[in-house]
Amino acid sequence: MRRSARDTEESARKITRRSLFLGGSMAAVVAVLGARMRHMQVDQADEFRLLAEDNRISIRLVPPARGLIYDRNGKVIAGNEQNYRVVISRDDAGNVEDVLNRLSGILPISAEDFDRALKEARRRSPLPILVADRLSWDDVSKVAINTPALPGVSPEVGLSRIYPRDTDFAHVVGYVGPVSDSDLAKQDEPDPLLQTPKFQIGKIGVETWMEGDLRGKAGSRRVEVNAAGRVMRELGRQEGDAGADIRLTINADVQNYVQARLGEEAAAAVIMDVSNGDILAIASAPSFDPNLFVRGISHKDYNALTENDHRPLANKSVQGAYPPGSTFKMVTALAALEAGEISTSTSVFCPGYYELGGRRFHCWKRQGHGHVTLERALSESCDVYFYEIAMKVGIDKIAEVGRKLGLGMRHDIPMSAITEGLMPNKDWKAERYKKDWMIGDTVNASIGQGYVLTSPLQLAVMTARIASGKAVSPRLIYSVDDKPSAVDPGEDLGLNAQHLKAVQQGMYSVSNSQRGTAYSSRIEDKALKMAGKTGTSQVRNISVAERARGVIGNADLPWNRRDHALFVAYAPYDNPRYAVSVVVEHGGSGSSAAAPIGRDILLRAMSDGIPPSSAYPASQRNRIDTMHRKLELRDADGKLPESSRA
Repeated sequence: MRRSARDTEESARKITRRSLFLGGSMAAVVAVLGARMRHMQVDQADEFRLLAEDNRISIRLVPPARGLIYDRNGKVIAGNEQNYRVVISRDDAGNVEDVLNRLSGILPISAEDFDRALKEARRRSPLPILVADRLSWDDVSKVAINTPALPGVSPEVGLSRIYPRDTDFAHVVGYVGPVSDSDLAKQDEPDPLLQTPKFQIGKIGVETWMEGDLRGKAGSRRVEVNAAGRVMRELGRQEGDAGADIRLTINADVQNYVQARLGEEAAAAVIMDVSNGDILAIASAPSFDPNLFVRGISHKDYNALTENDHRPLANKSVQGAYPPGSTFKMVTALAALEAGEISTSTSVFCPGYYELGGRRFHCWKRQGHGHVTLERALSESCDVYFYEIAMKVGIDKIAEVGRKLGLGMRHDIPMSAITEGLMPNKDWKAERYKKDWMIGDTVNASIGQGYVLTSPLQLAVMTARIASGKAVSPRLIYSVDDKPSAVDPGEDLGLNAQHLKAVQQGMYSVSNSQRGTAYSSRIEDKALKMAGKTGTSQVRNISVAERARGVIGNADLPWNRRDHALFVAYAPYDNPRYAVSVVVEHGGSGSSAAAPIGRDILLRAMSDGIPPSSAYPASQRNRIDTMHRKLELRDADGKLPESSRA
């Protein structure tokens, strides 16, 4: 009994020790857990709150509206349109390929787009990937209904570029396209905006040169997503800054007219204001529709452009470098007058050729012009006269005047691949070819052949400077967000006013003297009379045998072996307002192929409407009236009438 009591007491003590040990252990565990919970809930509360927010809230960039581009009168030439599209987020989708397979059962996704989306999912990480765009509302609705089964997929509404005047401004404004790897590689720290789904940036023309102004700054939006990555609601939005609106100096109606007047010729034309350099139209033909590149041009359409021998993708107005032919003769004449080597009454005899070192340099007129002075030499484009005076003045002084008139230099306007052309001299040849300048080189250069190369833009600048006596520079940007760009009226050229007047008088005779090479394209209206100069530049050498047979024309030659046709002019003669240049590749004669175009462009620029037939010679009025009826202007929305499209 006593033993039993002792056993019971001993057991009770053991139980009490165990209870205390277990209780203490449990209390220690609870204390540790409590401390840990306090650390996580109090000390690390902000950190875990942020992680929780990241699990349910997504921050997404909102691309800004791209700035619009207008003509000088406020007509839209590059705008934006709504674009329905579908994007997928890699992080929310999980297995992107599986989701894309499901999505392709709802939308017609091409194999190319499917592979592209997969490739971007592996490369461009957390940012949404564009799967399809330019969708109909029905397609977007189908996707929206099926989003529970499409994790990470969401329909969006964005903006896409549109060019309502399509071919008219393709070479001027250019076009936009998706950001490429090469675009990203050009930047040290790429703008995150450039990595958003199929974000578009300027590729050529004004679109690329003014990209910094047109792009704007991105905004952002906070959206709540569920476990499947579906957007449940928008929690907040911060709007970005839209791109700046840009106004060009170009008159859309004149540009349309010039583009239509050039037609399907391989040609270019530029018309500018001689007082301030404003470009009213700058066209290259044939042209192309830039909307094809924005939407994604097909191989068929692209091959059609690249295989066309008239080179529609090339901007001939600023990229093209052509021998200026006889349009260069004003430079040679001014150089000789300025150097005091000739006067306006200096006479040269033209027998039809100029002999130098046993070689004959021929005049275009085989029987020669006889005795000619400066005015007649320009009017009838006598080559021998300019051979003679060039030998007196030399190439270095000719090149010096050429540069004063804007040749051999790159004019700074926001267009792509602007050529400097070539205004050669002795030092240039020595540096380039390690050879001495030959006297025959001077003879060729005197009439705009040989090494001399100019663009239509440079020829228009040259003509504007001759007309005004000022170093006017071309201007294409009228304003940025209604802030006018600077106008440079140009300093005085420093050329003798009487010498300029003599050359201007010669150009007047070209268009208004019965023997002038552009007389058939004259303007009869006394208030609008023009002064001009025709040019024909050879693209091949005429052999002795061909010359002996008299086979030196263009009619029987393949198109690409014919001479280039050129014309420059300004009007009105008494009060110069506009200068124009026209180059028709392989057009044959400047008198017949280029001069009529130049005249029509000047008349269109000087008129509020279609040029009146009274400005043309009576023999041409019916033909001119018919032609102008065909060259209909676009409607208020910039669309071509059906008759013009055909």
